Order: sequence, then structure tokens, then C-alpha cells
Amino acid sequence: MTVKSDIEIAREARKRPIQEIGAKLGIGAEDLLPYGHDKAKVSQQFIDSLKDRADGKLILVTAINPTPAGEGKTTTTVGLGDGLNAIGKNAAVCIREASLGPNFGMKGGAAGGGYAQIVPMEEMNLHFTGDFHAITSAHNLLAAMIDNSIYWGNPLDIDTRRVMWRRALDMNDRALRQITTSLGGVANGFPREAGFDITVASEVMAILCLANDLKDLEKRLGDMIVAYTRDKTPIYCRDIKADGAMTVLLKDAMQPNLVQTLENNPAFVHGGPFANIAHGCNSVIATKTALKLADYVVTEAGFGADLGAEKFMDIKCRKAGLAPAAVVLVATIRAMKMNGGVAKADLAPENVAAVRDGCANLGRHVENVKSFGVPVVVAINHFVSDTDAEVQAVKDFVAELGIDAVLCKHWAHGSDGTRDLAAKVVELADTESDFAPIYPDDMGLADKIEAVATKIYRADGVVIDGKTRKQLAEWEEQGYGHLPVCMAKTQYSFTTDPEARGAPTGFTIPVREVRLSAGAGFVVVICGEIMTMPGLPRVPSAENIHLNDAGQIEGLF
Repeated sequence: MTVKSDIEIAREARKRPIQEIGAKLGIGAEDLLPYGHDKAKVSQQFIDSLKDRADGKLILVTAINPTPAGEGKTTTTVGLGDGLNAIGKNAAVCIREASLGPNFGMKGGAAGGGYAQIVPMEEMNLHFTGDFHAITSAHNLLAAMIDNSIYWGNPLDIDTRRVMWRRALDMNDRALRQITTSLGGVANGFPREAGFDITVASEVMAILCLANDLKDLEKRLGDMIVAYTRDKTPIYCRDIKADGAMTVLLKDAMQPNLVQTLENNPAFVHGGPFANIAHGCNSVIATKTALKLADYVVTEAGFGADLGAEKFMDIKCRKAGLAPAAVVLVATIRAMKMNGGVAKADLAPENVAAVRDGCANLGRHVENVKSFGVPVVVAINHFVSDTDAEVQAVKDFVAELGIDAVLCKHWAHGSDGTRDLAAKVVELADTESDFAPIYPDDMGLADKIEAVATKIYRADGVVIDGKTRKQLAEWEEQGYGHLPVCMAKTQYSFTTDPEARGAPTGFTIPVREVRLSAGAGFVVVICGEIMTMPGLPRVPSAENIHLNDAGQIEGLF
């Protein structure tokens, strides 16, 4: 039996005109701004008209720590959205846009897989509606205006050693992590050290995903700290007078994108902050719009629950006034085996003992999600190599935690493979929940870092040097102590060691650096060896991406 690739399945999709997809949610053709026939932006005027409507129920899809075996979180998100519609519910999907960096690097695209995909898959994974280009342009406009201000007499007295604003590019390029700018003489300005972050790590990206409207967007952009004077007085984006022009560049990007699943159900795809650097959730405006239009909104948070779900709860929900009605925690038998010590090459044979050993990682994530006061169900994303005994081992383990595990076959069967999960999610969403973030606003910044490290990662504590603690204290004195913390660490482990799988204990979390994202409204805490500009792997996916003789794209996944 030949298994079709994701792109082959996507290419065979029977897409409906985007106006028909909008009509399913009550969006008139006049309120859609089409980008071709199969994607459109939803107008701000229409979004503003929804403010008095009641909200639907928000369902979060998260996962165990990712492994090379694959977990399929986005695939499950799409499959669940289709499954809810299949059992007669009015449901929509909300996910992030794909970054070109991981697309051409190692991770691949972000449109789902198999028969649980969002289409047009190729365009979603490439330029889409140009949102990332707009964010990159706005980010770099500010960088250019900072250097321009310094060149023309430096009226703001910016200390060129304390320019915090780096440049951005939506590509993995390690050569740009640390650079020297303005070389070549007087006409080119004053040489200084600088660098690039990947666009999805930009504070502009985070702001676009947390802003409620254009007015809020412009205020947040103005609030960004871009540099300091010699006496360490902060220089804001509004001091550079770039916030207005940046908002103009982001005007269209701020409007959510509407596309469809393979089963022609509505999907909002908007924003894309990295989950191991930024907060890893799609935009607040897309989520809130979907909640006004659908009875159930299925969204996801990037990477494992220790990063994505924690930030979804402690940052996005806190800032946007949202509360999930239920959480779906995705796991695979293959990943359980890897967490149980089996090498990737040896995953095919049945190994129930390894599955049981690997369930410790799943168990810790379940306990963590429960600690937010939200009901949770485990979705076992099915692979053809899974055996009944292995699946039962996971179900038995989860039952001991007082919850259910549902086998899902959406990759092969679409919504027919998620009807049971959809029914369980509806049941959970109708129960009472007591959602609350794991730390209060008025807790000190260092204590918030410690709370995440000990309560979510289960570390013994954090290691924060004196200089960093002083910096945190200064931000508290400046009025930023109420902000949540955004932990930047490896996605592969509860620790900062990507090789430490399972549910490790007896470790600490080293804090390498802290960055104030005053516009986005959080403090980024960089732990371990995490990079804000990734590099390409030895054999990047880009080597296999090309056009075939028919002019179709090959190699995307």
C-alpha cells in the first residue's frame, strides 16, 4: 500500500471558495478581503461588530515534550476541529502561521498532516498573505530609524553600546547572530555590534499576537524599549517616532486570515511567535473573533505543555481575559517508547515495557495541566506500528491519573478518526472548571521564574546571578514587576538539557539572560543554550524542496 505524502493529499483537496467558508460562520462576502480564491482576511469592521456576542468554548491542544518520533499536535488540532463539526457542532480551528526558518530547516511546515490538514498547504507554509513579511519590515524599519537617529547628531543621547533592538529575518541563519554594522567610513554611520533574531522571535510578532486592535497595537509598539542612554534611561520606540509608520506597515497583517480544512471547515491562521523563545500562540484577535463565531474553538500552543500550555495559560489567557474549557494533551506510542529509552531506529517492534517507562513524561504534563484547574483528556495520535497492548498500556496509565485517553486516527481517516475525541471534549467542556494561572501578577519577577521552574519543570530551583537579579529588581522599580515571565528554553526536555527525556528530577534551571519586552508585556527569561536565531541542520529541508515538471511544489511537509 502506497501512503500519499502530505503535499499530495493537500494537492487533491476539494477546496470551496473562501466566501462559502466565511458563510459557515456568518461572515458576509463583503467582510472578507480575498487573497485569491481560497484564503481571505476578515475585516476589522466586521470584527468590531461582534463585541456584544457571547463567546464559544475554547479548547487548547497541547502535547508531551517533542521527540524525533513525532507527536502531531497541529494534526490533532485540525482533526479535532473536523471531528467536532462531524458530530454536529459549530467549530473552528485557530493555529499559528508557519515560519520559513523551520520550514526550510528541519521541523517542516505547520498545516497539519495526512487527512487532517489546513489548505492551501503550500501557500500557508510559504508567503501566505504576507503577514511575516510585514512584521519583518516593521521590525527592521525601527532598526533603521534607530541608527538614523544616532547618525544625525544622536538627539536622544543613545548609548551605542546599549542599543537593545536587533534586526530580524524569517530564516535560520547562524551567521547573522552577531554582526558589526555601519562599517565603511563616516557616511555609513558609527560602527557598533548588532545581530539578527528570527522574525518569530521579534517583539513585534509577540505584540501583533497580543494586541486587541490597531490602537492597542500602536500603543504597544510605542512602549517597546529599544535602547538606553549612558545613564541607563530607557529609549522607547515612540521616542524614535517609528510607532506610527510601523502600525501602517502592520495594518493588513493585523487582520486574521481565514482558510479551510480538507473537510471544508473554517480555520483561522494568524501570527506565529516561537514557543521556545516567545509565547507560542496564535493571535488574540483571531482567537477572540473565532469565539464570537463558533460554539467550539480549537487552538494549539507550541511544543510541549511545559512551554506552550504554560505560556498560553500564564501569558495569553491572562492578558486577553480568556479561559480554556478543556485541554487535549497529545501523545504517541512512538514518543512514549523514546521517553522510555528506545532509540528511534528501534521503535517499530512492540515494547510495552518501554511504553510504560516513557509514560512518566506524559504523567507530569497531565498533572501540570490539571494544576491550572482545567479538565484534560489524552489524545493518542495513532501510528500504524502501534499495537493494541501498547495503546492499552497508555490508557491504563492515564486511568490511574483519573482521566481518559482516546485513540485518534485522524491522520489516516480525517474526522472519522476523531469522533470519540470530539465527544469527550464536548463532555469535558460542559463541566465546571476553575481556571487560574499558576502565579499572581503581584509576585516578584524572580519568584515568578522560580514558580514556573519548580511547579511546571519540577526543578529544585533556579540559578540567577547577582547581576540578573539586580536587573529584575530595577524593572520592578520601573513599574514592570506585574508582568508575566516568558521562559525561553529547549522544547525537548523539562530541563535545559535537550537529551534529558522522561520526567527528570534533581536539577536546577540556569538563567542566562533576561530581556524586557515592555510592549508585548512580558519578561523573556533565556535559560540554557537557547538561540533566538536558529541555524540550519547539516542537511536542511530546503535541499529537497523544488518545482516538478508540472510546476508544482515538491518536498514541503
